[in-house]
Amino acid sequence: MYPDNERISNIRSAGTDKLVRLPDGTMVPGLGQGTWFVGDDPSRRQQEIASLRLGIELGMTLIDTAEMYGDGRAESLVGEAIRGVRDRVFLVSKVYPHNSGRGRIEKSCENSLRRLKTDRLDLYLLHWRGSVPLGETVEGLERLVQQGKIARWGVSNFDTDDMKELFGQAKGTGCATNQVLYHLGSRGIEYDLLPWQRQHRMPIMAYCPLAQAGSLRRGLVEHAAVQQVAERHNATTFQVLLAWCIRSRDVIAIPKAAEQRHVLENAEAIKLQLTEDDLAMLDGAFPAPRRKIPLDIV
Repeated sequence: MYPDNERISNIRSAGTDKLVRLPDGTMVPGLGQGTWFVGDDPSRRQQEIASLRLGIELGMTLIDTAEMYGDGRAESLVGEAIRGVRDRVFLVSKVYPHNSGRGRIEKSCENSLRRLKTDRLDLYLLHWRGSVPLGETVEGLERLVQQGKIARWGVSNFDTDDMKELFGQAKGTGCATNQVLYHLGSRGIEYDLLPWQRQHRMPIMAYCPLAQAGSLRRGLVEHAAVQQVAERHNATTFQVLLAWCIRSRDVIAIPKAAEQRHVLENAEAIKLQLTEDDLAMLDGAFPAPRRKIPLDIV
């Protein structure tokens, strides 16, 4: 059910306290919207469009997509969802590694822009590392910035050594963010990647902040500690997981929600302030890493 204006206003007001600063000073919502697997089922198209639009109304104006998602179907759906409200949206898409080289990245970007029905991206990410040299990809991304097709660029699924190599490239320090898997049950980045990015004042963008469906997600939402924290705040376990993910204000979470009731549930997590006791309980159940752990990827 679509929330009333007062409810929307209350959620958006809380969201102003959870903004995240990009390296160039741009402020973006700490809680955005992901679109992985969105657009795959034509029978759900209007529902998914309505969900994205509701998320925008609730202040989750950062929308993440990729040319990979449904071979462009997700981008096409997002393009329809943001029609008439493009200027309110911080739009993110991603390029395949094999399309990130000289002569290909421009075409991929143009195809994404066409599907999204816009003339620019606010952020364009290299989806993961491939065989194209990083320097060549950075050169192409910087050229897209100069052409006005993207406002800034970043990477995805980069571990600490990858980030250090990136920063060794000409213009490599222009990276705005690194999108990686991060949730309460997958905290490996806290050992070295997250501290490294904090040192360079570059936020993490967390995909799958609620974990993927299946046993891992069930293990989180059904855990006694998560449930107890949720009960303390009269919240849902999913809201606890999202509040935990964005607790430090240098992480941007991008959960997917294809139904309006889930969008509303996600958005209301912005208002949830976890206490030190809450965090200690969650740390006890899901400890931070004490050694280097390879980057978790799905």
